[in-house]
Amino acid sequence: MGLLTILRKMKQKEREIRLLMLGLDNAGKTTILKKFNGEDVSTISPTLGFNIKTLEHRGYKLNIWDVGGQKSLRSYWKNYFESTEGLVWVVDSTDTMRLEDCRLELSKLLQEERLTGATLLVFANKQDLPGSLSKEEIQKALNLDDIKSHHWCIISCSAVTGHNLLEGVDWLLDDIAARIYTAF
Repeated sequence: MGLLTILRKMKQKEREIRLLMLGLDNAGKTTILKKFNGEDVSTISPTLGFNIKTLEHRGYKLNIWDVGGQKSLRSYWKNYFESTEGLVWVVDSTDTMRLEDCRLELSKLLQEERLTGATLLVFANKQDLPGSLSKEEIQKALNLDDIKSHHWCIISCSAVTGHNLLEGVDWLLDDIAARIYTAF
């Protein structure tokens, strides 16, 4: 029995998944996490470091790491890559001025060796606001169709209303489970 098989069997018993939520500052990462956890989202302040939430969903224990997206904090993102099975990239769909910056940061992340094999969920957030770009426009701006190294999906959502958050997390779990919790 190989090491990978042993690790998979151990994982199967735990059914524990580590998710890393990243994106530029003000994209809505903390709001998504709080909304998913049923917390009040009326007052959110910028994340100056990280938040960790452990949630139970569909029989899985999700350890979600929400890391601040300010430019000064991005160099620290690499400290959170270890053992990440799912990457949630949150995009502010109304912030057209920083889409190129968003694309570059995501591209750098996907080249990280410790994120190899991680499933990528892109949340095109703030769809409830006027002037937001569609998920198709975000997909094109981020060059998502060029990503061959990771399974990915883009979902339009609203962190404030909760629209499509559950659908996104369900897709992410299905993809991760198909990779990790396969029958032997």
